[in-house]
Amino acid sequence: MKKEDVLKIAETLITGQRADDYGSVYDNFSNIAEMWSILLKTPVSCSDVALCMATVKMCRLIKTPGHEDSWVDLAGYAAIGGELASCEH
Repeated sequence: MKKEDVLKIAETLITGQRADDYGSVYDNFSNIAEMWSILLKTPVSCSDVALCMATVKMCRLIKTPGHEDSWVDLAGYAAIGGELASCEH
């Protein structure tokens, strides 16, 4: 898969159907951050959620580096994290 394809697919996913399914990324990641903060007993930000989800994808890629969906998701989480981090600071 070409790098352009990875980014195009990621963009389509994070701005299209997944946005429709889960609502705004800020609201969704805020809900996740709130729940993780309770579970972990430490503050978790929205950008922390994006970093943790990206880490999940990286760990999966260690086992299956050819799995294209994980590369697409990793790019998506990077984009989401970048947007959320700029809002937090």
